[in-house]
Amino acid sequence: MTSETDPLIVQIQPDHDQSSPTESKSKWKPSKSIILLTFVSVAITLALFFAFRPRESSFERYSVVIDAGSSGTRAHVFRYWLESGKPVFDFGKDNYAKESENPGLSSYADNPKGANVSVAELVKFAKGRVPEGMWEKSDIRLMATAGLRLLNETVMEQILEVTREVLRSSGFNFRDDWAWVITGSDEGKYSWVVANYALGSLGGEPLQTTGIVELGGASAQVTFVSSQPMPEDLSQTITYGNVAYSLYSHSFLHLGQNAAHDKLWEALHNSAAHSTEDEIVTDPCTPEGYIFVSKRQNSTEESRLTASLQAAGNFTECRTATLAMLHEGKENCASEHCSIGSTFTPDLQGRFLATASFYYTSKFFELHEKDWLSEMIPAGKRFCGENWSELKVQYPTEQDKHLLNYCFSSAYIISMLHDSLGFALDDGRIEFASKAGAKDIPLDWALGAFILETSIATLDYSGKSRKMLG
Repeated sequence: MTSETDPLIVQIQPDHDQSSPTESKSKWKPSKSIILLTFVSVAITLALFFAFRPRESSFERYSVVIDAGSSGTRAHVFRYWLESGKPVFDFGKDNYAKESENPGLSSYADNPKGANVSVAELVKFAKGRVPEGMWEKSDIRLMATAGLRLLNETVMEQILEVTREVLRSSGFNFRDDWAWVITGSDEGKYSWVVANYALGSLGGEPLQTTGIVELGGASAQVTFVSSQPMPEDLSQTITYGNVAYSLYSHSFLHLGQNAAHDKLWEALHNSAAHSTEDEIVTDPCTPEGYIFVSKRQNSTEESRLTASLQAAGNFTECRTATLAMLHEGKENCASEHCSIGSTFTPDLQGRFLATASFYYTSKFFELHEKDWLSEMIPAGKRFCGENWSELKVQYPTEQDKHLLNYCFSSAYIISMLHDSLGFALDDGRIEFASKAGAKDIPLDWALGAFILETSIATLDYSGKSRKMLG
């Protein structure tokens, strides 16, 4: 951010005429050309000084956003600066850093006080990135997502209060209402903001923007600009510069990859637990050869479950099971079109980026960005049809808990994007991604939250949001 450049110094020596001793004693008078040259050199020196001087600390800013997700808690530390009152962002390694702590805060539901450890570690990380003299001037916010949304309100508030205690004593600028659970539609909105900021379309024509489909652990978000009339609870309007964007934004709680897989397993476990002695319940989303282990304490129940529930990986049957899950409640749709459950979804418009687990699953199967949806089906069929012991040999570095998810996720992705939302298998409008733009900016909703919160904090006196540079 700083450049150490020595000012340009031009030394001017006068010409001495040695022809006359008398004249050499007279007072020297500079010529017009020398005066002009001196003026130019001073101007150049000043220009270089102001161009390359380090930015004054009064214009430098820091901000910390803690993303409390379902699978982990992450601290995002940002450095930015103001030029003529406008924030300037750079998400390169010198100005942006991220650190994670596992598990997520929701795992402390039975011990809320335990949540302070991971938050304290993340505060420690942030302090290592922000100069001590800037701590009290730097905002810190904790924004929780679907993991805490799934808890009952009392437990959720207990965990939040524990995090507030840590943040109050952090040394950073913090207010109690800066630790809260954001809505699912806000999460989608923030993801949309960072994607379009990275692509350079934020501030431009609304219908030229890119939509976001995000598959998280506990929820899935769909956000894009729509020109169709929308129910008020599914519509958000944001303004960037002088452009207003009407967004469809909805979060499908319980339909994130982990939550949906757990829901399927729970249904199969219940079926097995209530099955007759000779009845076999099969799990089409788990590769054959995997042995289920019950969390039940009763050894008799566990033995019966192991005998009654068998892994029988089959992509087609898994796809059918996941589609049924996505269409639950569709009979209650009060709108002209509901893609998932009973929630209205407008017609898809523009290009889309599929992020989070859409990206991770696609990279695991080494799919091509252009034809990834059509390639997902044969990749899923091969994987689901393999024996569990063979898969462990093929992927020795993959943790069992992750490896176990890929049969389910391949089928779930097709059920959601193609069978439900209606993307054609060869639809070139949708790509999987974890970063975007020429600068490879991470597609993390926390970056979008930082951009919008910073925009609000730098409103000009007319009340209009300043357009951000970058």
